Amino acid sequence: MIESNFNKDSLTVADSVIKGRDNDAFDNKLRPRSFDEYIGQKEVKANLRISIEAAKKRGDALDHILLHGPPGLGKTTLANVIATEMDANLKITSGPAIEKPGDVASIISNLDEGDILFIDEIHRLKPVVEEVLYTAMEDYGIDIVIGKGPAARSMRIALPKFTMIGATTKLSMLSSPLRSRFGNIFKLQFYTDDELGEIVKRSAEILDAHIDEFVSLRLARAARQTPRIANRYLKRARDFADIHNESFITEDILLETFKRIGVDELGLDGVDREIISLIINKFQGGPVGLSTLAAAIGEDKSTLEDIYEPFLIKSGFLERTTRGRVVTKMAYRHLGHGLIG
Repeated sequence: MIESNFNKDSLTVADSVIKGRDNDAFDNKLRPRSFDEYIGQKEVKANLRISIEAAKKRGDALDHILLHGPPGLGKTTLANVIATEMDANLKITSGPAIEKPGDVASIISNLDEGDILFIDEIHRLKPVVEEVLYTAMEDYGIDIVIGKGPAARSMRIALPKFTMIGATTKLSMLSSPLRSRFGNIFKLQFYTDDELGEIVKRSAEILDAHIDEFVSLRLARAARQTPRIANRYLKRARDFADIHNESFITEDILLETFKRIGVDELGLDGVDREIISLIINKFQGGPVGLSTLAAAIGEDKSTLEDIYEPFLIKSGFLERTTRGRVVTKMAYRHLGHGLIG
């Protein structure tokens, strides 16, 4: 329960929550606005279309939605698309920004009927904050305590029906009670090269950067199966094209871009290559434990496990075994090493 210093009019946290329609972050013109513009994640989109159509037909709020997957796959963008498809107002905050139960009360009590609240990095919510969310999500109410001591009494504040969309890169860090409150749980998958190629071509048109099919696909192959990275590389390539007074992003310009930012044709950057080389040269190809590997390259364990390993494993350069990390034959070939044994 929340104590009686709750004051809807004086709460500053609610004022800091950003309305999605007016949010400068969503002003990014590369972000799709509808399912038709949103490329990839076909299964997720199909299920969301059904849920949205059913909710609109009933005139009801959408079930709470949890989106999880690696960074850069479009969780925030998808939340914005859902709000657009529902003709709903979107308000945005993040797990670390909500420090106490009163913050939750201030945010949710300022929602209107049918509004959507998006919480990024929801796995970083504190347990005491999660407990307030349980009642708000399930019963559309918040319990507060008025007064102190023997005279204290409990009162429930009714809330309008709203939809919570949570996004996380670490589903396992969500408590089971919070996870169970979400009616829809979707995992966003890595993108195929063809899907990324389509995203690159769409973004290039918006940025007025000309790129042909072959070059866009080559850029996509180096983008680590992630749209955010593909768009970042495209903007850097456009910079080099502008410097060379070129109206087109040619293959030569793309290769120069990759060379300058330290990325190879398969998307491995300097840290990726350092990880593979270290395992090959210092640990004879592995296995090597995560802690040892992190200490050897000077990176935090969580950074290594969450940022670098997923791509290396997905791309077939690294294997995770019970004894530790082992590089594959593909890694030896890519870096030009002879195989051991």
